[in-house]
Amino acid sequence: MVESIQAFFQENFPPELAVFFIAMIPLIECRGAIPFGMPIAIIGNIIPVPFILLLIRPVINWLKKTKLFKPLAHWIEEKADKKKDRVLKYSKWGLFLFVAIPIPGTGAWTGALVAALLNLRVRSAFLTILLGMITAALIMTVGSTLITALMTGEMPQELRIIWDYFNSLSCTAA
Repeated sequence: MVESIQAFFQENFPPELAVFFIAMIPLIECRGAIPFGMPIAIIGNIIPVPFILLLIRPVINWLKKTKLFKPLAHWIEEKADKKKDRVLKYSKWGLFLFVAIPIPGTGAWTGALVAALLNLRVRSAFLTILLGMITAALIMTVGSTLITALMTGEMPQELRIIWDYFNSLSCTAA
């Protein structure tokens, strides 16, 4: 399904817009758009965050008042409630790690939802989520580069530079 969504955007939009829109899709987010352009993916993924931080609480309260959307509002709150202990335990670091570790169910959307429902300061939460997104993007980029290197047997120049740097540190320390 993810491939068909990515194909749709690639076929119908210029590359930059395709990356931008792919990064805005929940569950795919920045991780799914990275192969198409990390900077654009980060911008596309961060755009919904301030709106979530500022508007999700009033929207949920309004949804609770409607018969049709009341179950959805409770589901959203329960989803955030399940994640809040990890965030509260470590404060900003908890939110950062929650967004930075690229696994399903974490990311900017859920991080912003949890931050908003915990009434974290918008500016602080936004910056923490942005740094977490950048970290997740870097983890995914390095991870995909490593996997490609293992599959092809060739180490890309970027990894060679990092490898040589850390190798020089270990030689110096010894």
